[in-house]
Amino acid sequence: MSALTAVRADPNARKRRRRSAWLAATTVLALLPGLLLPATASAQVPGIAIIRDAEIEDILHRDGAAMWRAAGLNPDTVRVVLVGDKELNAFTAGGQTIYINTGLIQQTQNPNQLIGVLAHETGHITGGHVARDTGNKPALATYLLTMGLGILAAVAGAPAAAGGLMYSSDYFATLTYLGYSRVQEASADQAAATSLEKAGISGKGLVDFFDNFRYQEVFDDARKYRFFQSHPLSSDRIDALRVRVQKSKYYNDVDSPEQLAQHSIMVAKLKAFMNAPNQTFVDYKETDTSFPARYARAIAYYRALETDHALKLTDALLADYPTNPYLWELKGQILFESGKPKESEVAHRRSVELKPDAPLLQINLGQSLVAEEDKGKMDDAIVHLRKALETENDNAMAWRLLAEAYDAKGDAGRARLAIAEQDFNLGQMKDARSFAMRARELLPKNTSEWRRATDIVLASQPSQEELKSMARQ
Repeated sequence: MSALTAVRADPNARKRRRRSAWLAATTVLALLPGLLLPATASAQVPGIAIIRDAEIEDILHRDGAAMWRAAGLNPDTVRVVLVGDKELNAFTAGGQTIYINTGLIQQTQNPNQLIGVLAHETGHITGGHVARDTGNKPALATYLLTMGLGILAAVAGAPAAAGGLMYSSDYFATLTYLGYSRVQEASADQAAATSLEKAGISGKGLVDFFDNFRYQEVFDDARKYRFFQSHPLSSDRIDALRVRVQKSKYYNDVDSPEQLAQHSIMVAKLKAFMNAPNQTFVDYKETDTSFPARYARAIAYYRALETDHALKLTDALLADYPTNPYLWELKGQILFESGKPKESEVAHRRSVELKPDAPLLQINLGQSLVAEEDKGKMDDAIVHLRKALETENDNAMAWRLLAEAYDAKGDAGRARLAIAEQDFNLGQMKDARSFAMRARELLPKNTSEWRRATDIVLASQPSQEELKSMARQ
């Protein structure tokens, strides 16, 4: 990182850390709910910033669902991971996960172009293409992430401190700069055209996207966009793809007004969070009364720490769109980071009522309930956090908050098991094993939770001495 600005920590975090010394050891450098920007990767610290945002993820999955089904994939098993980087890039790295930079999303001119890119990356997935390591870029490591609204949260130390990290740093360390052959690229193009055709979607957007950047082909590798370093582009390839998609009866179809509106919202939201507030005010002037512009300005004031102004604009949006769960989420986050967890609970609870299947919204509500430090509310927090974990069992942020809730109730065994789950999903196996061993001592023997603690120990390469200790218990 070169610089991070505007950091505000949870006003109750320090008090909660004092309450439990063992929990403090795992959370003292964890996700700072306050937050910050812009995220600029330093040459000395290679890495990627993983961004979580319920609304943007929902839009991307709705855009891609029909195409994924046509490609023979279950949309529920496809993950689109947002990377907080202004560079134009997208890639796959095994499994059914597509990584896409926020910069690429912002440079697509319409939903059809973005769906085309997703279709191309899906072509690599279904084609079973193995990316080639070109050896000219260091391995990636995660050093930033966001929670809920896509706010970039700083991690002030080692990856082990990243309480909200959804993917382990060890996992990302296995990713290097990936490259595909021209044959694989042409194959992915054709697979994309096929899946788009089957889904009844025009392939024009993918051709237009490539066409917009065809001049990059003449640049040397140092000047090319990363996307076209790993996805070599040529005029012949574009022409072949164009011939194919122009044959489709859907070629001249255009995006629906609803799709265009959602794409504008997504871009506005990304700009508001990724750019400095002053830039947002330039991009979305006060004279622009459209929903995306008003939304962006509300976020910009929130980012500028002008809480009253941000709440005023958010309340005005809610007056016009009272059933929008993501506006309630924004209000809840503003209040939470203003040191008002009890007031934020009301807003987050409303967001969950409106969209109960969104795990990130459940986590936001759980976070507010835990921060209130009211023992009478911990059972409610546990319900919402466990609901989120039913969908995202690898969400370390949820496990950390669950540990705090159990700790507040005096349930030391479950609290330690939750921390073990957090560390296990972060890839911090030594810490996971340590907390799981302690959880086994405190949990009733042969219960499902005791067995889960045992599984974590056995999966984290225990020593012979630790195995002997387990046998004696």
